[in-house]
Amino acid sequence: MSFGAAFLSALRLLTTCDPQVVAAVMVSLRVALLATVLATVLGLPLGFLVAARRFQGRRVLEVALNTLTAMPTVVVGLFTYAVLSRRGPLGMLALLYTQWAMVIGETILVTPLMAALTMGVVSGADPRVEETALTLGASRLVAAFTVLLEMRRGILAAIVTGFGRLISELGIALMVGGNIAGSTRTMTTAIALETSKGEFALGFALGLILLGVALAVNLALAALAPPR
Repeated sequence: MSFGAAFLSALRLLTTCDPQVVAAVMVSLRVALLATVLATVLGLPLGFLVAARRFQGRRVLEVALNTLTAMPTVVVGLFTYAVLSRRGPLGMLALLYTQWAMVIGETILVTPLMAALTMGVVSGADPRVEETALTLGASRLVAAFTVLLEMRRGILAAIVTGFGRLISELGIALMVGGNIAGSTRTMTTAIALETSKGEFALGFALGLILLGVALAVNLALAALAPPR
């Protein structure tokens, strides 16, 4: 099939809402959104703690988080597979080759990134924001929330960055998801599979949707974030 014919076929699949396309898109969005939420819940407080507090081993933790942001997805996938496999410590949960296995692996992948990005955002915050909140009687937790609220543009950008990495993730999805049609097949694993079979139309269709999702997320960020 020529490039032009494959592209036209991709457009036809999009306009007719092909079931394979819809299923892959829904799995991708569900897994990426859940993993982004979990990574934010874990990474945001950790990043704030490292950036705003002084404690023994802080520098080591900062270096470790920055190093983990470059973890190859296949390494995270291998680790998650080992933990969730039948002989692994969590094998009794029977999560391997499920969407939850993908969520766990992708959360592990992006939590250090979320923490590192939060560190950078909080490090640039005016220290007087937290000091003022504490002076006015706020608790440490409320004061920390005030700082994060003040730096919400940077925090939103960090969350979008994490989601962007997850929606296009391939290694973890393949290794612990198994690329099962209608269950764990994502846009990226479907693209890889269809391309290997020479079926470029579906791959092009899913690729266009990936670009559309990226555009939509960035437009949402621009709409939600306050002006500079």
